[in-house]
Amino acid sequence: MNTAKQAIEDGNTFLGIEFGSTRIKAILIDANGNTLAQGSHEWENRLENHMWTYSQEDIENGLQCCYRNLCDQVQTQYQLPITQVRGLGISAMMHGYLAFDKNGQLLVPFRTWRNTNTGEAADQLTDAFSFQIPQRWSIAHLYQAILNQEDHVKDITYITTLAGFVHWKLTGRKVLGMGDAAGMFPIDSHTKQYHTGMMDTFQSMIASYRYPWRIEQILPEVLSAGVCAGSLTEAGARFLDPSGTLQAGCPLCPPEGDAGTGMVATNSVAAGTGNVSAGTSIFSMVVMDHYLQSVHKEIDLVTTPDGLPVAMVHCNNCTSDLNAWIHLFREFADLA
Repeated sequence: MNTAKQAIEDGNTFLGIEFGSTRIKAILIDANGNTLAQGSHEWENRLENHMWTYSQEDIENGLQCCYRNLCDQVQTQYQLPITQVRGLGISAMMHGYLAFDKNGQLLVPFRTWRNTNTGEAADQLTDAFSFQIPQRWSIAHLYQAILNQEDHVKDITYITTLAGFVHWKLTGRKVLGMGDAAGMFPIDSHTKQYHTGMMDTFQSMIASYRYPWRIEQILPEVLSAGVCAGSLTEAGARFLDPSGTLQAGCPLCPPEGDAGTGMVATNSVAAGTGNVSAGTSIFSMVVMDHYLQSVHKEIDLVTTPDGLPVAMVHCNNCTSDLNAWIHLFREFADLA
């Protein structure tokens, strides 16, 4: 038996799943980082009630279709099922807003990073915190919902990102990698946790609404890269693989956003390094040894997955128009 087949049969493999804006991707690697198989599932956000969103059904079905495509590739190439893996990790499009009630029910449809309806909230939070808050950040979505007096806000017990939601379904743990958490609420570069002073400021800003929660109670726990973020539960294994073939028990790393995974993929995680990511959106990131001393509204401040401050310049649109043109040319070529 070749080494790849042996690794799959022994469960000596690692599984990564990424929720991009147009495709969900899965990759299976061995202990040396060699790619053994890949799977994918195409999906697309839609504009509903003036919000860019993916339904919860889209998320769950997309995950299962992507994983099934990976399993089919493994079966075709190696004539083996995937019964176990040594480790698993989830990444997804950054930030956004997923709000849940005490029963774990989604209160409003997923509000993605593409929405630009939070300008009022972002500006007020930036002024109050003296820290740049972009429109796509989770705290901007939450505060805008408060300013709009949306009824669901009083029932919130948990808010998270897409990566955090999928990780929660797989492990039962409400945690988030530091890089993605930094796009929910500002991170203190010294404690590498949510900034307590800004949390206090936020609570004072919403005190008159008398909500039954405090901001620190509804955010996911922040974890640094390298920390075990829970294990795949039986329910999580069935959520990912309804066929019942995949066994529970493997550890998971902290779920991250696509900015964090882009930094890791390009080895741009040390101070003085940087990278550019071109996808549905486009952004450049430079890792710093300290936060900027004043607010620059063109520069967002996030972190590496292990907590170093990062300066990010982000534009909402990059390949969407290019994809549309290529699709048009493909249709023409097929017809020709």
